[in-house]
This record gives sequence, structure tokens and C-alpha cells, in this order.
Amino acid sequence: MNINEYLKSNPFPAPRIRCRDGFIMSVQVSKCHYCTPRNNIGPWTHVEVGFPSQKEDLLMEYAEDPDHPTETVYGYVPVEIVMAVIEKHGGAVSP
Repeated sequence: MNINEYLKSNPFPAPRIRCRDGFIMSVQVSKCHYCTPRNNIGPWTHVEVGFPSQKEDLLMEYAEDPDHPTETVYGYVPVEIVMAVIEKHGGAVSP
């Protein structure tokens, strides 16, 4: 899964990404999200991740509220980190 292709093929809001082990997270981009570039066109180097189903250490340095890791957003997360999270959890599966 290429995160840029996923975001371009899923209109806003993009469906939550589900991983093989059950981990779920929202990944969003637009002129209103914490992403780079802040537009609806991409390609994006950084994206906004939100409300993961469990604490994920790879994301924690980007947490807006690290005390509540499943109830917060993670701004400007490099796409490489998002891909590493997906791989760590067994890859993405269809909803």
C-alpha cells in the first residue's frame, strides 16, 4: 500500500486504515489538516493521523495529547512512519 495512492483514491474523509492484526487509524490530508503540503492534491510527505485503536510508539512523538494516545491527533507524521506502522501491524486489509 502506498499512502499517497490510498489518499488520492479515497475522497475526504478517507476511510480508516485497518491492519491485519486489528490496529486501526485515521489518515487524512487536505488544506485543513496537519499535512505537507496542505492541499488536496499531494503528493504528501507528511500526513495527519488520528485516533488509533491503541497506543503506537512509532507515532507518539507526533501526538497532540500524549496522555490520551487513542483520543488525539498526530500532526505532520512522515509518510514513511505511517508505512512503518502499517507494516508493523501486518499490512492493511480491505474494510
